[in-house]
Amino acid sequence: MSSRSDSSVFTVIAVALVAAAVAWWTADQWLPQAGSWAEQAWKKVSRPGPDTLPPSKRPDTRAAQGAASEPVAPQPRKCVKDGRTTYTDQPCPPGTQELPVEGSVTSLPPSQ
Repeated sequence: MSSRSDSSVFTVIAVALVAAAVAWWTADQWLPQAGSWAEQAWKKVSRPGPDTLPPSKRPDTRAAQGAASEPVAPQPRKCVKDGRTTYTDQPCPPGTQELPVEGSVTSLPPSQ
């Protein structure tokens, strides 16, 4: 006969296996909703910001203030009209729809 603690361990293992099987079987229903959350959580865990550092290791506030006084690069804009997409750092022209820019943007120097 097994002891009470052995029975408890086997019960916990059985419940965990059943939960894993149910999660795997129904993944197509919940994975699309959890995908974006999981991606954000992974980014926060793998690339934490300076606010997650202990106070003794945070960047110097004076250096941060100096960096904040530097001019900020204009944000890219995605302008769509009649199925054609234009990217610019200026406001979109009248008659176009401004959409959010997805992914990364590579800036090229202005042509001369």
